[in-house]
This record gives sequence, structure tokens and C-alpha cells, in this order.
Amino acid sequence: MAEKPYDLICVGRSCLDLYSNDIGAPFPEIKTFSAYVGGSPTNICVGARRLGVDCAMLTAVGRDPVGEFVLRFLRDEGIETRFVSYKPGRRTGAAVVGIEPPDRFPLVYYRDNCADIELSIDDAAAAPIDSCRALLIAGTNFSRDPSRSATLFAAERAKAAGAEVFLVLDLRADQWPDLRAYGVTIRSALRLVDVVVGTGDEVKAAALAGDVAAAVEHFQVSDARVAGDVALAAGQILAAGVKTLVMTRGREGVTVYTREGEAIDAAPFPVEVYNTIGAGDAFTAGLLYGRLAGWDWRRAARLGNACGAIVVTRHGCANFMPYLDEALPFIESRGGF
Repeated sequence: MAEKPYDLICVGRSCLDLYSNDIGAPFPEIKTFSAYVGGSPTNICVGARRLGVDCAMLTAVGRDPVGEFVLRFLRDEGIETRFVSYKPGRRTGAAVVGIEPPDRFPLVYYRDNCADIELSIDDAAAAPIDSCRALLIAGTNFSRDPSRSATLFAAERAKAAGAEVFLVLDLRADQWPDLRAYGVTIRSALRLVDVVVGTGDEVKAAALAGDVAAAVEHFQVSDARVAGDVALAAGQILAAGVKTLVMTRGREGVTVYTREGEAIDAAPFPVEVYNTIGAGDAFTAGLLYGRLAGWDWRRAARLGNACGAIVVTRHGCANFMPYLDEALPFIESRGGF
């Protein structure tokens, strides 16, 4: 029997997220945490599903209680989990987050012996990638094999079948030897990618080939500030064969750059920030919904901005992604699209 086609298949990290309940407390003074589901591709998958996209998740978990925690949440959200594999001897990953608004959100990953980085080509071959409308992959997928090869294989299958391939740059600097390794690996995958989504710093890192010591200043383990000309870096990404680059600019909104030379701005929705972790994933979920619904880039990016704005007022990521009947009234109450 033929596999059911899906609007969207998301490939990559699935983990447990522990978020500080002690808002504003320095990390060593945190007393309690709340447990959620996380990982950039998983957050995006949940966000897109809540907006109405028919989604499947391609990832791996450990045969452990944390893996069951993740899978139960995804199933309850209506996401297809038949293509999630168990990895014997591996553990489901985790992340621990402090919340010190407005601009400090220290984040620590626990990815040693992690199950999702063991996603294999066989796992990808078992999923109906050649019948999906869009495939979402993430930068951290490429940090190690066999996940790197599996992600390339999935992108090749999707591209050959005519699906649109979205890459979220998802820079997690502590997962790489240095940013040159990140840059050269990302660039090697761009031939398979239609749409790249990332921050200005991530775009500069993806194009980086020079002196890392001069270019990078780290903030915590999950973030990097990258020097350089962002316009030049954007041009290099597009020249590699990508059709569209979507650059998120925080409080300044989003700019969509096309290979034809267009630069389309989508204004933000100002809100009081509670927690920025997950804003980019919520944005990408909204963008994907809009594009799959046939919207133009500006309208899709505006929905993405609304989803991101809603999530930054909340405590976590996947568990707090907005539904369409929240996002659309939010936009209308602020002047519409």
C-alpha cells in the first residue's frame, strides 16, 4: 500500500527542554524547571501542525522515558511519528534554558550519545519523502554522521521529486569544531536547497571561510556573533543556487531576498519579550504554512512574524506554538497583513 503523502516532513533534532521557572534568576540560582518538548525541526513541525499543515517527523529517540515523553507529545499534536526510529544504546537529547529577559537566555545542550544524530540513510529511505510537498532540514543535522548523510539523502530525494526544500541554518556553535566547519558543510548542501531561513549572524557564519578568531564572539554555548558584511554573505548564499533567502532580523522584522534580486520586507509585530528561545522556529512554521497555502512571500513572512511575536511572550517553544485561530486575530488586531 502506498504511503500517505504529507504536506511537510521535518528532519532533525527532537529532545527534552527544561525551562527555568525562576524568571530573571541567574542560572546558578534557578530552583525549578518545567519540562517541554524541543529541538528546532520538532518545534517547527509542531508549529506548522497547529496552523493546519499535515506533518510528519523524521528523527530518532532513545528507547528511554524521555523518548516516550517526546513521542507522546507529538502524537497528541497529530503529527505522524511512524518514521521516528529508536536507537539502541543512545539517549534522547536534552536542553536546559535560563530565562533572564530581555536579552539573556543561557542555554546548555546535552547531546553526548544523542539518538537523533544517529538518524541514518535507511531511516530516511523508509519515509515517504518523494511524495511530500516540502521538506524541512536544519543546520545541526549536518554536524555529525550518520545524520549528515541521512539529511543529504533526504534532500536529494525531495529535490528529485519536485518538493521544496527548506533549510533553517540553526547554528549551534558548540556542536561544531569551529565555524569554518559549519560554513563549509552548509555550503556543500546548498545545491539541494530552495529556501534558506536564518539570522544575519547565521548567514554570515554559513558564508564564513576566513579567520574564525577574528570573526566570532560567542555568547553562551548556543549562540555566536559573527563579524562581516551580511549583504555580501547573503549574495554568496544565493549564488550557491538557493532560490530564496529569508533573513530574520529580530525587532526589525524580516527581509526575503530572491535570486532575481528582489528584497521584500515584512514588518514585525512589537511585543514585550518574555523569552526569545523558539521565536525563529515559530516564524518558520508560519512562513511554511503561508507558502504551502500559496501566499506570497510578504504575507507568509508576516504570518511568521506574528507567530514569532506570540511565542516570545510565552514560556517555551513547541508547547506554546500558536494555532491559526490565535495568529490571524493577532494580526488583524494590529492592522492586518
